[in-house]
Amino acid sequence: MLRTEKVLQLRSQQGRSVRVVREHYLRPDVPCRSALCRAGCPGDGKLLSDDVTHYVVPDWKVVQDYLEILEFPELKGIIFMQTACQAVQHQKGRRQYNKLRNLVKDARHDCTVFANEFHQHSYRPREKGESMEKWQTRSIYNAAVWYYNHCLGQMPVVMVTEDEDAIRQYGNETEGVFVISFKNYLDNFWPDLKAAHELFDSILQARHERETESQENNGKEYPEHLPMEILEAGIKSGRYIQGTLNVNKHRAQLEAFVRLQGFGSKETDLQSDILIYGARARNRAIHGDVVAVELLPLQEWKGRIVALCENETEDKAPADTTGDPMPTGKVVGIIQKNWRDYVVTFPSKEESQSQGRNAQKILVTPWDYRIPKIRISTQQAEALQEYRVVVRIDSWESNSVYPNGHFVRVLGRIGDLEGEIAAILVENSISIAPFSEIQMSEMPMSSSKNPWKVNPEEEKKRLNLRDTHLIFSIDPKGCEDVDDALSVRTLPNGNLELGVHIADVTYFVAADSYTDVEARARATTYYLADRRYDMLPAVLSADICSLLSGVDRYAVSVLWELERESYEILRVCYNKTIIRSAYKLVYEVAQGLLDGDTSVVDDILELKDLDERTRKKKLDELVWAISKLTDIARHVRAKRDSCGALELEGVEIRVQLDDKKNIHDLIPKQPLEVHETVAECMILANHWVAKKISEHFPHQALLRQHPPPRQEFFTELRECASAKGFPIDTRSNKTLAESLDKADDPLDPIVNKLLRSMATHAMSNALYFSTGSCSEEEFHHYGLALDKYTHFTSPIRRYADIVVHRLLMAAALKETKDVKDKVLSNKDLEELCRHINNRNRAAQHAQKQSTELFQCMYFKDKTPETDERCVADGVIYSIRTNGVLVFVPRYGIKGAAYMKNKEGLVISCRGDRSCEWKPGSLQRFQNKITSTTTTGESVTLSLFDHITVKILVQTSRCHADTIKLEIIRNAPYQTSATEVSQKNFNMVKSDLVKEVSQSAEKAQNAQEKAKVEVIEEEYREYCQTKGPSLYQLLEEIRDLALLDVSADIRT
Repeated sequence: MLRTEKVLQLRSQQGRSVRVVREHYLRPDVPCRSALCRAGCPGDGKLLSDDVTHYVVPDWKVVQDYLEILEFPELKGIIFMQTACQAVQHQKGRRQYNKLRNLVKDARHDCTVFANEFHQHSYRPREKGESMEKWQTRSIYNAAVWYYNHCLGQMPVVMVTEDEDAIRQYGNETEGVFVISFKNYLDNFWPDLKAAHELFDSILQARHERETESQENNGKEYPEHLPMEILEAGIKSGRYIQGTLNVNKHRAQLEAFVRLQGFGSKETDLQSDILIYGARARNRAIHGDVVAVELLPLQEWKGRIVALCENETEDKAPADTTGDPMPTGKVVGIIQKNWRDYVVTFPSKEESQSQGRNAQKILVTPWDYRIPKIRISTQQAEALQEYRVVVRIDSWESNSVYPNGHFVRVLGRIGDLEGEIAAILVENSISIAPFSEIQMSEMPMSSSKNPWKVNPEEEKKRLNLRDTHLIFSIDPKGCEDVDDALSVRTLPNGNLELGVHIADVTYFVAADSYTDVEARARATTYYLADRRYDMLPAVLSADICSLLSGVDRYAVSVLWELERESYEILRVCYNKTIIRSAYKLVYEVAQGLLDGDTSVVDDILELKDLDERTRKKKLDELVWAISKLTDIARHVRAKRDSCGALELEGVEIRVQLDDKKNIHDLIPKQPLEVHETVAECMILANHWVAKKISEHFPHQALLRQHPPPRQEFFTELRECASAKGFPIDTRSNKTLAESLDKADDPLDPIVNKLLRSMATHAMSNALYFSTGSCSEEEFHHYGLALDKYTHFTSPIRRYADIVVHRLLMAAALKETKDVKDKVLSNKDLEELCRHINNRNRAAQHAQKQSTELFQCMYFKDKTPETDERCVADGVIYSIRTNGVLVFVPRYGIKGAAYMKNKEGLVISCRGDRSCEWKPGSLQRFQNKITSTTTTGESVTLSLFDHITVKILVQTSRCHADTIKLEIIRNAPYQTSATEVSQKNFNMVKSDLVKEVSQSAEKAQNAQEKAKVEVIEEEYREYCQTKGPSLYQLLEEIRDLALLDVSADIRT
């Protein structure tokens, strides 16, 4: 190893330039990662293919500006030099750098990174007087020459650069190493790759427009951002406050909030978010950016707007509609830009004509209300008017009203189901390609003719439970991915043994394998309203790792010895096991057995072909086991309840499929005690595994925390409950749980459901974290009332569980040193937790948005005046200055209902309590709102009143359609029958999904029949799931139309 020195020019917090000399070590054995290598470099892991015509080395500027072209899978044999990667990291920020890292890790892309600055033969020190840009280009060129010689000239190397001097200087210097421009490279090597050429032209044109505009327009639309060193010093001193910008989607032009992150060394007295009012105060920050904020003087503080509004049309606050003044500030700098791909819509022909002189400069409108319009340069505007399109933001200069960006690709037609689903995926940064061939090659073989079998060598290493334990699973109908099973038995000493058995996914998914890297990137299985995208290939999730009945499976088991009567835990052990589940039960059958209903026995397939005596014996054993499990679960739940565990409200539905895997019905999930039984056993396992891994790895265990909510978030809950005379004590989880239990109106059960829903909205997010990143006092899970908690029980669909399984094996199962070496450091685990938390939020948002899409598509083509399905009972759950927020239980919909329309008319009631619009005024009180006409007639609506609403769809060309509610009668909705039967309720739910699916499918088949067949074949080939059968994998689905994903605390 050779030691040298590296000179860096850094800036201090005071802004002074500081010369830093650091030791720099060079070595001769840095691996090249090429399959052509004959020099003995390590050949494990991902290697550059030898089946290409050339290797390509992009210069640092090409990587910065054209990374999205280098992401094209057609471009193979790409070598990213360390010098270029560091340039991206330092000049483009963490998001762009992470994109580059993920590209290199992706098994589908033939590319690698070479650490040229650590190899003693490829490193070139910077010369005196040499600019950083020239040194970077020279370093990359010399590394390309070394690489060519290292591979013994077997493969030509093409360096692509935007530096004209470098092309002249190095173009003919080394035989076999070619230096050309990136445009020249695309023209000569990829002349038929049309999409790459279009994207190159788009990026180039956008850059040219920015440079031209910068020269022409010296006027400032916004203040300049402060330099980073000043921001860091200000945050440290307490002058500036750091936080993440959250734009109010209902008031995107006016309101944004900065949620404090608490990074400064000085404590702040602020107890709420900071309001950023108006575009100028936002100062070019975009939703999601980490910003530095300066508080305005107290006399300039404003209140947030409390009136209902329609996103597209209202960008000014109505008079007298703001709440109490709150801390208000302005953005003085951006710490980290979190720009991403944005779905946009081009202006219509009429709008294009009104945009101005230069038709090539187009203002496009993002799908997300929170994102400002983006100016792009394109000649395709007219052709793309009816399509959803993806663009990226390049810059936002202080002299520009709007950010500048460039066109990337087309998604699909506006209003088409596939196009709208694609928009949802892009907006949530979900990019799921079929599993690659190399990932599938890591999978074990299993088929109906040749099913997977236990390995005899592995069998010797595991505890065999096949003949000693009655193990069974309880899942929804049609479930294929059975990742958990239960057991209970009496021990020889009279005590009980409770067992939770979880599929051993990590046996088949080795750490850092191609499948593991892909699962880590996905982080979770993504569930949409009509499809899912699996985290793992189906051969694992639906077959080899699924704990089906009657087959041998590998599991990780947690076994507790319980005192026979009190059920107190005496001992716990963790084992790698082999199990054979005896029964695959569905919830309804298990509940029937618990209730003594013998009619459900015919639904237990495993008992069908037995003689009567054997059948009765086995049935008695099964009934005893389910009853005993339920008793134990009651005890465990009671213990948590005594500590303050919360029971929060969510409308959950189960999807019923027909024989052809089509959605037959959506059935509201009936609360069964057996649901609680299974849930409590899973919570118990997660809790004890959390205790074990945190004891063994106190600074690098993955746990799940749920911080106590901020008290101001409970204000609306307390006010609403007081309207019904219910006091709500929010001082602790225990007092909150007790208050919610007492807040029960026997005449209207929906009241308690809505109050629990509001409590859910007030909650902080439950998050994964590394135990080394915070003190033990912060480990607590508020909602479950547990001191330590993690996720262990669903490794098929959550990557966090896979990490926890590896930790548990290293901590408790006496695994080899290799396994312990794979345990992540605290720093790496922190980064992974941030990624998983981000992907979980994206999954929740995508599920919610796809649900809303189906709801809108269902109602869109109906005539509200004649179709009774568009009229329903609604319950008022919030009062605003110009209307109310209403929950519609029949469809699980929440929406705004105005009491004052755009013409200034207010709602009035006739004699039969039906509503009409008349001149008048509104007066809002804490728990009610009164409409008074000019003739003296008045109508008062109070919290939790039942009203009749008409369900409409507010269409939007540029954004997602939304549900709009209109009050048509100040009385509960009366159907033709005195009650709406459960059957009719289910039929309406069924109609919604079936009608939208069939309509979209019919249109799609008419337009693209051949294309659909290809897509379906691709899904089958790569084991991705498309279509309604996604619900086979869901144990339960939260109706996200009711619950706000930002407040999700699912365990």
